[in-house]
Amino acid sequence: MPTSNAAAPVKKKVLGAKSQKATNKRKEEEDDNGDYSWEEKLQGKLNKPADQLELTDAELKEEITRILTAKNPHAPQNIVRYSFKEGAFKLTSAVDQMAVHFVLDGCLIHQDSDEARRLAAHKDLAEESLAVDSGPEEEKTDILDAPRDGGEEEEAGEDDRADSVASKTNNQEPKCTNQFNYIQRASQTLNNALRDRSCQTAPPPRRNYSAAASQWDIYDAYVEEMHKQEMKKEKQKPRKDGDKNQKKSDDQHKMTTAIKVLERMVNQNTCHEIAQDFKYFEDAADEFREQEGTLLPLWKFTYEKAKVMCVTALCWNDNYPDLFAVGLGSYEFSKQGRGMLLFYTLKNSTFPEYVFPTPSGVLCLDIHQQHTHLVAVGFYDGCVGVYNLKNKGLDPEYKSTSNTGKHTDPVWQVCWQKDDLDNNHSFYSVSSDGRVVSWTLIQNELIFSDAIRLMLTGPVSEGPDGVGEVTTAGGTCMDFHRQTDSLFLVGTEEGKIHKCSRSYSSQYLHTFHAHNTAVDTVKWNPFHPKVFISCSSDWTVKVWDHTVSTPMFTFELKASVGDVSWAPYSSTVFAAVTIEGLVHVFDLSINKYQAICQQPVVARNKSKLTHLEFNPIHPIIIVGDNRGCVISLKLSPNLRKKPKCKKGQELPEGPEVEVAKMEKLLSLLRDPEQSTH
Repeated sequence: MPTSNAAAPVKKKVLGAKSQKATNKRKEEEDDNGDYSWEEKLQGKLNKPADQLELTDAELKEEITRILTAKNPHAPQNIVRYSFKEGAFKLTSAVDQMAVHFVLDGCLIHQDSDEARRLAAHKDLAEESLAVDSGPEEEKTDILDAPRDGGEEEEAGEDDRADSVASKTNNQEPKCTNQFNYIQRASQTLNNALRDRSCQTAPPPRRNYSAAASQWDIYDAYVEEMHKQEMKKEKQKPRKDGDKNQKKSDDQHKMTTAIKVLERMVNQNTCHEIAQDFKYFEDAADEFREQEGTLLPLWKFTYEKAKVMCVTALCWNDNYPDLFAVGLGSYEFSKQGRGMLLFYTLKNSTFPEYVFPTPSGVLCLDIHQQHTHLVAVGFYDGCVGVYNLKNKGLDPEYKSTSNTGKHTDPVWQVCWQKDDLDNNHSFYSVSSDGRVVSWTLIQNELIFSDAIRLMLTGPVSEGPDGVGEVTTAGGTCMDFHRQTDSLFLVGTEEGKIHKCSRSYSSQYLHTFHAHNTAVDTVKWNPFHPKVFISCSSDWTVKVWDHTVSTPMFTFELKASVGDVSWAPYSSTVFAAVTIEGLVHVFDLSINKYQAICQQPVVARNKSKLTHLEFNPIHPIIIVGDNRGCVISLKLSPNLRKKPKCKKGQELPEGPEVEVAKMEKLLSLLRDPEQSTH
C-alpha cells in the first residue's frame, strides 16, 4: 500500500502534461482555420509610421523595370598598374566584377574512396569495443530500472518516444568528416574561375640610353668576339692548320647566320604594322564598292648604290615566295655603265640578301623553276650569263664571250626551258641583232645554237648592185608556251609578233601586226592555251587568240606602257604599268572595257614605272621604277574576287574552270569567217 500511493502523484503529473499539450495544439489549429485573412491578422500587429508615404492604387500597381548588368557598382575604378613599356603608373581597366554572395566548404567524401573505407573500418571497430565494454552495465541497469507497481506502460511509452533523451543517446552516430580541404577530393562542386592573375612589384630602376649601331658596327663586334674566342681556344689546345681554317669558316658561317636572323628580327619589329597588314588586313571599303578595288602599299625596297639605275627586270622565286630578283641597268644609250643584280626578301626590306655588281647593265633575267639557285641574266653588251647562288663568288658561273656566240646587240629577254635528253640545263635569249639563241650548260661552258633568225617580212630591198638584201628584224621580247614546249612568241622593234616553232628555224608560223612601235612585252596566258597578251609604247595593251589574226581586246591607257603581266590566280585578270606612275588592273570577267583599279604608285613628275610582277602565292605585286626602287602592293578583295555560287552548291575550282571562264569571253568575240592559223 505505501508503494502504490507513492506512484499515484507521478501518474497524474504525466497525464496533466499531456492534456496541456493537447489543449495548446487545438488552439493553434483554431487560429490557423480562422475566418479572417492574413492581411487582417497583421493589421493589428503592424505599427504604421507617421511619416510613411501615401501612394495611390495606380502608383502601387506601377511596374518598375530594373536591368541587371555584369558590372559591379562597388568595384574600384581607380586601380593603377606600373607600365614597364611607358615607365609610369597607368590607370587599368581590368577590374574584377565578380561578387561572391555565398561560399560553403563541403565536408562530403565519396563512399568508394579509400578514406571512406578507412573511416567505415574505424567506425566498426569503435562499435565493437563499445559493445564489449558496456555489456555488464546494461544488464545491471535493466535490473535496477525495472518498472514497479503498474508504472511499466508509462515508462515504456516514454522511452519509445523519438525525442526522448534515451533514444537520442542510443541512436547518435559519429560524424565521418573530411579532415582535409575538399578541393583535394573528388566532388561535384564548381570553383570560381580566375580570368587572369597578376602581381604588383616595385618598378625597377630605369634610365634612358640610346646609340646608333649600323650594320658595320654589328659586324665588327661579332668579328672581334669571334677573334677572342679563337685566341682562347688556341691557347687551350693547339690545332692543325687545316682544322683551324675549317673551324674559322664554320664560325664565320654561324656568325653570318646569326647576323641575318638578328637583322630580320629588328626589321620586322620596326615594320610590325606593315607585316600585320600584309598577312591579315583586308580593305573593308570593298564591300561598299561594286567593282573597283585598291592597292595597299607595303614595303619599299631601295639600295643606296642603285639609286641612279633603272629597274629593268623583276622575277619571283618559285620555291621561296618571299624572295625576288631585281635587274638594274639603263635603257638610254648615252647613260650606259655598270649594272647590278639584287635579291630582296619580304622579311627584310632594308637591305638586299644578295648583291652582284656587273660590268654592264642588266636588261633581263629569269630564275629556274626547279633549280632556283640558277639565274639566267642578259646584259646590254650582248653577253648572257648564269649566276649560281650557292657559290660565294660575285662573278657568273657561266658567261658567253665573243668566241662562244655572244650577241652583238643588247639582250632583251631570257627564258629557261626544260633540260635536254642528257639532263643539261638550257635557256633561250633574244636580242636586237635578230638572233634567237639556245644556250646549253655543259660542264663549265655555254654551248650555243641559233634557233631562228628574225627577218623583216614584206618586199625585199635592193642592194647597191641590184641584189636583193634581206633586212634583220630586232627582237625585243619572247615567251614560250606553257603546254607546247616547241611553240614560242617573239616581239620585234617594228611592232610585230611572230609565232615560231623550234621545229622550223627558217620561217614563221604566223605574224601578227600588233603595234605601231616596238613590242615591250608578250606573255602567254597561264591557263588558256590559245590566249596571249602584249603591250607597247603606243599606249595600248592587247589580248590575242593565236588562232585569230586580230586582237580580241584592245585597251588604250593614254601613256606608254612599260610592262604587262597575267595574274597567277585567274585567267581573266592582268595588270599593266605606265610611265605616268599608274598601275592598271583589269578583270575581263567583270568589266571588258575599262580597268577595275587605276592607282598612282609614284610621283608623276619624278619617277616612271618600268616593270611589274605578280607573286605566285601571295596576293601582292611588285613594281619597279627608273630610280632603282621596287614597291610592293597588296591587292584588295575586289581585285581577286571569285564568282559567287548559289546556296547549296559548291564552287568548282581548278584550271578547267579558268579555261572555261576565258573561253566564254572569247566565244562572244570570235568571228567564224575569220581565218584561223
